[in-house]
Amino acid sequence: MPPEQGSVQENLQVFLETKVQQYNRPDFIELDPVSIPHLFSKKQDIEIAGLLAAVLAWGQRITIINKCRQLMDLMGNAPHDFVLHHQESDLKPFLAFKHRTFNATDTLYFIHFLQWFYKRYESLEDAFVPSPDFNLETTEQALKHFYGLFFSLDNHPSRTRKHVQTPERKSACKRMNMYLRWMVRKDNNGVDFGIWDKIKASQLICPCDLHVDRVARKLGLINRKQTDWLTALELTTALRSFDPEDPVKFDFALFGLGIEEKF
Repeated sequence: MPPEQGSVQENLQVFLETKVQQYNRPDFIELDPVSIPHLFSKKQDIEIAGLLAAVLAWGQRITIINKCRQLMDLMGNAPHDFVLHHQESDLKPFLAFKHRTFNATDTLYFIHFLQWFYKRYESLEDAFVPSPDFNLETTEQALKHFYGLFFSLDNHPSRTRKHVQTPERKSACKRMNMYLRWMVRKDNNGVDFGIWDKIKASQLICPCDLHVDRVARKLGLINRKQTDWLTALELTTALRSFDPEDPVKFDFALFGLGIEEKF
């Protein structure tokens, strides 16, 4: 690598590290969908609230947060207890729930799947782990495994497939990658939870939304023209050159630059 190129690389890393420190803080939480799982302390409540918040995370952030709070209210603000022990009559209020194209059919299937799953497993992490010795370079197989398991139940609604992303459909999987970031990353900054142990931070793929994509392209971290799964891999590979053990921490920097600083 030429000296001047190395210098640019080093300067970019320092710049991004500084932005991570700026945005990876508790005051980031209030206006972000991660605020929803932060309403809870029980592991399973965090997992369920986090999954639903991630799935609903498109559109204006304040609308996303309000809709997620509405969904938590419908679950009596005890999502794990609700999915395990609700009665059929308890589901009636969900018939009126809607966020953009996510409707009652989708909501009820999520509740159905979560009930089925938590009657068999203690943690939702097991829905993402293909095998006990899962140690692949990325979470690509984890996302595919979750998608397959999620839609393995009889009579699942085909319309709900559009709300769960998978690399098999070449999606960048922004929302699912964001959810894994919340559950897996461990640090002392109080934003991500780090409550899962079978998936490592080094395996995570950077969530690639419009803001992250735009900033990453300006910084020369993405060259691929379209935004898809290969683009998310390209971005994460670039970020690994800065921190191979925790590349997705730079999501804070890229997202913060894009939405807060209009970089």
